[in-house]
Amino acid sequence: MSHNTFGHLFRVTTFGESHGVALGCVVDGCPPGIAFTLAELQRWLDKRKPGQSRFVTQRREDDVVKVLSGVMPQEDGFTYVTTGTPIALVIENTDQRSKDYSEISRQYRPGHADYTYDVKYGVRDYRGGGRSSARETAARVAAGGIARKVLPGVKFRGALVQIGDRPINRRNWDWDSVDTNPFFAPDPEIVPVWEDYLDEVRKAGSSVGAIIEVVAEGVPAGLGAPIYAKLDQDICAGLMSINAVKGVEIGNGFLAATIRGEDNADEMRIGPDGKPIFLSNHAGGILGGISTGQPIVARFAVKPTSSILNERRSIDADGNEVDIRTKGRHDPCVGIRAVPIGEAMLACTIADHYLRDRGQTGRSRLADDD
Repeated sequence: MSHNTFGHLFRVTTFGESHGVALGCVVDGCPPGIAFTLAELQRWLDKRKPGQSRFVTQRREDDVVKVLSGVMPQEDGFTYVTTGTPIALVIENTDQRSKDYSEISRQYRPGHADYTYDVKYGVRDYRGGGRSSARETAARVAAGGIARKVLPGVKFRGALVQIGDRPINRRNWDWDSVDTNPFFAPDPEIVPVWEDYLDEVRKAGSSVGAIIEVVAEGVPAGLGAPIYAKLDQDICAGLMSINAVKGVEIGNGFLAATIRGEDNADEMRIGPDGKPIFLSNHAGGILGGISTGQPIVARFAVKPTSSILNERRSIDADGNEVDIRTKGRHDPCVGIRAVPIGEAMLACTIADHYLRDRGQTGRSRLADDD
């Protein structure tokens, strides 16, 4: 299978399957001399790992990340410094239950990639979906931890802003609330609503989708390029590559099609320091494919989990019509754990564009580089 790599200068190649021995990634192009600890990477993986509440899959994985190459251990025994060579990170699978999938080894689950994988490759890993499983994204989160270290001063945050047909009240937005509830919700008042809603969905053997918003603050102006290397283009591609994502928007996104030009355009003035400032951020921090210096704001929609207990009509590899109900441990809303994944993909994309811009223009735009 090809196409397992994304990025140009900051390149990430992921490997492994849902029910394999391990999964991981190789990060190539990371500059030398960057210090990090495994605890700093583990912080992000702990946000994504399964089994942390009744609202996600009960598969139990510690998702402990190990570094195999590309670093020089320091005397304190905890810190590593990048050498400029490929950084290999690995995460072992420890709680696979492949027998849960034996009944559907030749059946195509509706909404899954079973049929398309079989048509394309002539073989598929029915044990949890193989590479099409959300399990693959753990490696991306590890890579995102490295990307954050490439961008000191840039802050990446994400939040769940809608589950099913129940959105947050944006007037209640509180970033401090995000890490205090199982949904990464920035609106404390929506938490009990979502709890009751997902309990109802789970008991019904069904699932729902979600919308996630990710934000990068402190991104310097000037990253990206016109036409075929737009920053927003690559952000959208990265977020769309996350399993189960069906839509992405930047800034106002589709709302921009419903308002007038004077309401959508971000007016400008000169600030007290003599530098330009924007009076709004409808563009989501990107104009003409190039960052404005405003916060970069993106949202992506995740479809309902396709593995559900309710029977659905399908076919099998032998051409028979079948009715399928998927057993095993599955997220009633896979979008919950997509929050740290979205943050990671945003970090990797902006790190890549930062290195590309530095190579093309010779300028170091981050304040920490001055």
